[in-house]
Amino acid sequence: MKKILIADHHPVVRKGISCMLDQEGSFEIIAKANNGDELYKYLEKEQPDILIMEIDMPQISGINALRSIKTQFPETRVLIFSIHPEEIYALRAIKSGAAGYVPKTASTKLFLKAIRQIAKGGIFLNEELTSTFTKRNVGESSAISRYKKLSSREIEVLNLLSSGKRNKDIANELNINEKTVSTYKTRLLKKLKVDNLADLIHQSRMFQFG
Repeated sequence: MKKILIADHHPVVRKGISCMLDQEGSFEIIAKANNGDELYKYLEKEQPDILIMEIDMPQISGINALRSIKTQFPETRVLIFSIHPEEIYALRAIKSGAAGYVPKTASTKLFLKAIRQIAKGGIFLNEELTSTFTKRNVGESSAISRYKKLSSREIEVLNLLSSGKRNKDIANELNINEKTVSTYKTRLLKKLKVDNLADLIHQSRMFQFG
């Protein structure tokens, strides 16, 4: 059973998420945070498998908070459940370490689909968003499709590479050896269809929207 931490400053939202997940039977709500201070306290104390969070809440600095959480608690998978529209924040959030992004305008069915996929170790991004980018730019949409196929660990490595980290630094931060980092880099080059590290970093920055 996956341990869930809910972070949202609206009591009705916290209650609604709890009710949805209680009916699933495979999730345990271990804590609910109303602000940033409570969120970090529960992350340290409870070490949840999945964090469902709003990035716009008291004592939280949006995407920067997400990056901080993933740095300090790399094993916790994060689903952003936000009032902000997907086209502004979704890809940027995933590039910053989120495992999925669901707007609060989404259906219960979509929310549950996202949480199930994340619980299995996958990345969730609404197909409608990909479709939107297809209309805007076919090449960009192809890059999005490739990006969506990356594992959560590959995305973590890509994030660290794009921030200028060396193999040794990445190995230390993720508690893996340097050879494993090199293996991930090779996989990323192949999956994102680029020839060198510079192009890899350039493509990763395509996902910084908003």
